[in-house]
Amino acid sequence: MPIVVDRKGGGEARPGDLALVSGRRGRARMQRLLGSAKRVDNVLEALLVETGVRQGFEPHDAPAPSLEGRVDLRDELSFTIDPETAKDFDDALTLKDDRAYVHIADVSYFVPAGTPLDRGAAERAFSTYVPGRVAPMLPPDLSEDLCSLRPHEDRLCVTVEIPLPAGEPTFYRSVIRSRERLTYGRAEAILAGREQADAELTQALRRAEAVSTELRGRRFGRGALRVESPEIEFEFDEEGGISRAWRAEEAHSHMLVEELMILANECVASLLAGRRREALFRVHERPEPQAVELLLAKLADLKVPTPPAPENLSPAGAAALAAAASELVTEHSAKSGRGREAFPALVLRSLKQARYDPRNLGHSGLASSAYCHFTSPIRRYPDLVVHRALLRELDMSGDPVPLDLGELAEHTSGRERAAADVEYRADDICLAWLLDAE
Repeated sequence: MPIVVDRKGGGEARPGDLALVSGRRGRARMQRLLGSAKRVDNVLEALLVETGVRQGFEPHDAPAPSLEGRVDLRDELSFTIDPETAKDFDDALTLKDDRAYVHIADVSYFVPAGTPLDRGAAERAFSTYVPGRVAPMLPPDLSEDLCSLRPHEDRLCVTVEIPLPAGEPTFYRSVIRSRERLTYGRAEAILAGREQADAELTQALRRAEAVSTELRGRRFGRGALRVESPEIEFEFDEEGGISRAWRAEEAHSHMLVEELMILANECVASLLAGRRREALFRVHERPEPQAVELLLAKLADLKVPTPPAPENLSPAGAAALAAAASELVTEHSAKSGRGREAFPALVLRSLKQARYDPRNLGHSGLASSAYCHFTSPIRRYPDLVVHRALLRELDMSGDPVPLDLGELAEHTSGRERAAADVEYRADDICLAWLLDAE
């Protein structure tokens, strides 16, 4: 329906511009000018605004950082590894010969439970990332500054200290000072010997690589899924268009972070589940046997090798069979070059969706008996809930348990799906823009 913008409400808008307007009875007043629709960055911003992902933030006064009751790890070598464009550094690592330290931003210190900002963060539930921009869950003064583990600055953390090769983890509040902000590309170059770095940092990276390689082998050995799905990335030109797009292969250095984060998440979940504490668990239930049987039939029709299936398939057997199929799919795609996107998608569609639940139901995809999200509290609200549960259990916080964890689990699971949908739509917009330019 056409809307007439009155003279006072039009501001500096020109025909063809994108704008956020409020209106009634066919007339409107412009609230925010987004810019020309001929620039893809403006179109992506309009998508964030239209879907309600881009919102204002609630008033808040961040408490001054305090080191009281914290373990001082500022003299230990810690580092972050993140994408080139990242600003919200949730996690840092310290590696020694006999132990690993996973440091996670202590967001709960800066966002007390029940405050207006906390309620707003719970409603948003996730940061949403589209090409070239982000709609953060928390305001930039927290997500990009006070909570972000930026190099050479004192930052408050919750640390999981894990004896190696296997031992009981310990958890505590800490203060760190990250020595290095690494990108995946630079970490990769240091590990490959293409770039020189401080000897202590290089040694720590190599230790992280060795530990993560062992963790990954152990995870696949116990029946975890192996699904590789390259993400699409875009390059922008100066005129606001898309100059190119490509499928980005996962950097080897990404494995260093991923496996240690999975380990930290499992450590926290095991503690909370073992003590039957209230929290939000990340659950992935076993697949339906019929769905896995259908998957094997589809793969066989596509001439993809499949594992043998027993006559009577239980849910546990279906999970093991799906994991074996994912292994064969990965090997087949790597050797043949066929179906690198389509075949993993078939595997994923045969599985149940991972979600949040106040009950520990295990994580089939990771072959983990207890799992939660703990390592990204700047961008995921369930992680913040888990931080509070852990600190409450350790008598380090008095934040109350959310009144209805079941409702919160359902809400955050829904918000996760909504954020993913926005991200998919943004990729489609960028691809369409590139095709139109050609």
